[in-house]
Amino acid sequence: MTVRDRILSAIRATLGPGKPANEIAVEAALLLEPVDTARPALVAPALPDAFAQKAAALGTTIDRVSGMAGVPQAAARYLKAHGLPPRLAMQPTPELSALDWAGITPSPQIAPDEPAALGLALCGIAESGSLVIHSGPGNPILLSFLPLHHIVVLREATLLPYLEDYAARLSPQQVPRNAILITGPSGTTDIEGSYVRGAHGPGFLHVILVSGAG
Repeated sequence: MTVRDRILSAIRATLGPGKPANEIAVEAALLLEPVDTARPALVAPALPDAFAQKAAALGTTIDRVSGMAGVPQAAARYLKAHGLPPRLAMQPTPELSALDWAGITPSPQIAPDEPAALGLALCGIAESGSLVIHSGPGNPILLSFLPLHHIVVLREATLLPYLEDYAARLSPQQVPRNAILITGPSGTTDIEGSYVRGAHGPGFLHVILVSGAG
């Protein structure tokens, strides 16, 4: 008998006879049934308010606009407030490129030292103030990692209460190559316990929260 066999034999002896598969299935179903009792209450009744409060508590800044037409002005306000030039790398998606960017120079290319970039979130999670971004042909993954200032457009209509609500909506055909969950600006305390902002990604995260359908 090998060492491996002896170890496995000892584990089996400790565990004793296993339960029938049907009993295990019933117990598992009971654990999953009262999902709402295990979920934390959201910090506000309305999803946009709950998301904004959780995100702000993590260092994310929020600007709320009515309709997509207000996104360029909101982006311009942010750039001016931070002393940044009126240009940004932008996700090449029709929803953004069709907007009036007069006064700002958007570019589909992103440089390694990019000051600011703007993209569109797939959805937001109100429970944690997180953003969900899927990579794809129209959404270069580096937009979420290279810029110092990451500006993300989030439509209120895409907000979900909890993380598992996002997972439940995915089908095998929708699973992207990269699914990015962003919760606050990048930071770490790995080096001597000192907080370093922007160590692994953008040091500033700004969300333009868009209400309405337009």
